[in-house]
Amino acid sequence: MKVKIKAIEYYLPPQTEDGSILQKDNPDWRIEDIEKKTGVYVRHIAGQGQTATDMAYLAAEKLFATGVSRDEIDFVILITQSPDYVLPTSACILQDRLGIKKKCATFDVNLGCSGFVYGLAIGGSMIETGLARQGLLICSETYTKYIDKKDRTNRPLFSDGAAAALLEPDKNDNLGPFDLGTDGSGYSSLIVPSSGARNVKEGNQEPKLFMNGAQVFMFTMETVPECINNLLDKAKKHISDIDLFVFHQASKLVIDNIIRRLNLPEEKVFVNCQQIGNTVSASIPIALKDAVEQKRLKNGDLVMLVGFGVGLSWGGCLIEWGGDL
Repeated sequence: MKVKIKAIEYYLPPQTEDGSILQKDNPDWRIEDIEKKTGVYVRHIAGQGQTATDMAYLAAEKLFATGVSRDEIDFVILITQSPDYVLPTSACILQDRLGIKKKCATFDVNLGCSGFVYGLAIGGSMIETGLARQGLLICSETYTKYIDKKDRTNRPLFSDGAAAALLEPDKNDNLGPFDLGTDGSGYSSLIVPSSGARNVKEGNQEPKLFMNGAQVFMFTMETVPECINNLLDKAKKHISDIDLFVFHQASKLVIDNIIRRLNLPEEKVFVNCQQIGNTVSASIPIALKDAVEQKRLKNGDLVMLVGFGVGLSWGGCLIEWGGDL
């Protein structure tokens, strides 16, 4: 697609949580072992009254503060699995709060870890086909609101955050190819069971996140290497042609095993989950912004993005980097 990511900004809540807080709440946990496995040492926690829409607003406003014109925004795509309400669509609330024109396509996409890549495919297609010229792709999640303090599987991993990306047309084919897929048979491996219409009669139950870590890990190890190889085949490229790999920041364990399975050069794999945690759909755009700021990603580089997880779903794409971050 003749589309590029023009700019990215992100927002992380100021409240943080480290191993000492986990230890205080759970004296029987072996924090050092958990941190060594996950590679996560700090997580960001949304405030009690702070929602994914609130964080999306703050991330988008950081974009507008750089000189982006809100009058030229033709779409707002909000990737979130923690909306303010079952209905209406949170993106509609966001469009109004941001003061974006009414003649603007606005909608939510209920996807998690693969959501940013899917959003690039959707937003890029709208620009490529002439439906829009410029738009916002925003990822925002507050998973921590669904996690029990005693949950050893999820609490050490998940973090809250939002990232806003500006998409616009370009004269070069910067975006693609894509590889997207789903294995819905594993939907119950990562789920908030006491939520939505399926359990409306159990509305008094507090919704809590459940993850079968072993099942999600096996899914990742089966699908991500295949996704990477499919992308290389479609683009007629080799691993050596990729300047940087930016994976969903699931955990150190997951990323280390992807590196091992494909024999990837570690210096070409960007990891920033240590001080941020797993921010679900926001993890890839946050990593892209950090990679640019750390001078790990520069204009002209070929970067591969791969998201994977809840759904179970995966999505990967190639980008010839040309942003002005």
